[in-house]
Amino acid sequence: MWWATGVNGVGDGAFAAAVPLLAVTVTRDPRLVSIVSAATYLPWLLLSLPAGALVDRHDRVALMWRAQAIQALIVAGIAILAAFGRIGIPVLALTAFGLGACAVVFGNAAQAVLPDVVPEPLLHQANGYQQTITTAGAQFAGPPLGSLLFAVAAALPFGVDAASFALSAALLATLPRHGRERTKPPPMRTAIADGLRRPIRHELLRTLAVLLGVNTFCFHLGNVSLVLLATQTLRLDTRGYGLLLAGAAIGSLLGGLVSARLVARTGELPTLLAALVTNVIVFVGIGLSPNAIVLGALLAANGFVTTLWSIVTVSLRQRSVPSELLGRVNSVYRMLGWGLIPLGALAGGLVADTFGLRAPYPVAGVLRGIALLAALPVLIRAVRR
Repeated sequence: MWWATGVNGVGDGAFAAAVPLLAVTVTRDPRLVSIVSAATYLPWLLLSLPAGALVDRHDRVALMWRAQAIQALIVAGIAILAAFGRIGIPVLALTAFGLGACAVVFGNAAQAVLPDVVPEPLLHQANGYQQTITTAGAQFAGPPLGSLLFAVAAALPFGVDAASFALSAALLATLPRHGRERTKPPPMRTAIADGLRRPIRHELLRTLAVLLGVNTFCFHLGNVSLVLLATQTLRLDTRGYGLLLAGAAIGSLLGGLVSARLVARTGELPTLLAALVTNVIVFVGIGLSPNAIVLGALLAANGFVTTLWSIVTVSLRQRSVPSELLGRVNSVYRMLGWGLIPLGALAGGLVADTFGLRAPYPVAGVLRGIALLAALPVLIRAVRR
């Protein structure tokens, strides 16, 4: 899993850097660029619940490698179209939706399968290692590689991503199987309802899911125009944009490496609160960045605390939920948390078009601050227990 995550992360990082660069060669309209980002995450709203039920009734490892194999075929198609100059915004949006649909299955299965192979006391450390290798590939090594390859030929970063999906699928296919019990599964509607009950009735899980929804909405509200802020306002070229993303990844990398020690020293929920407060401050600062160095430093700080938030909440959920329900609970949590991402991306495009490329991040920071104040009583009660 660790090697597959790392290989796939490099390809994803190259893809993440190349897609917005490809999009801005087609259009400079931030509203159209935002459509591609929205299409990537729309499957989390539409498909997350049935995908969670599938994860709890089928072999999770098989679901993971098959999803990655399909993603390899989709990205290979993008590479061919880019090589012949046949890419447009509708094609990018459609393929982004297909990749996102596979990611829903893969993401739910990957989080659900980890407690099957890792003892509970080591979950924080295991999630930290997975987050670290993901960050190293997807944010540190992949983006500069993707931007450099894009500068040579538009199709190259997509070919690298397709190869990474294929290799990751081959590695995952060698993992031991952890199939579900051979009992007749309940109807899909019943299975989904069972998964809905636990986070809805659990005050802390419910609050964290809603916070995740607001935070991811705000992240994409700001981030959707980052490529335009960097390349147009701060005048970075394609290589500079890739290096900016890689610099931001250093913070995420450090967060993954030190998360287990921070949690052991300060506790889960105090770490979570500190991360949320820092996020609010950093988001306001990003929109006011006077140059690329300040922007990179603030993005690195954001990556550090966002990684802490992610590891703590995932580990908490893995410990609190029985394995046979984990896929469905993950799907509910991620639907509530990620279902607003497409709206955030579209809102970011509209804010940037109306108020300028610097506006989305401060607006997002203020919204995150309001959400944190509303959730604070629940988080404080949980800290005191």
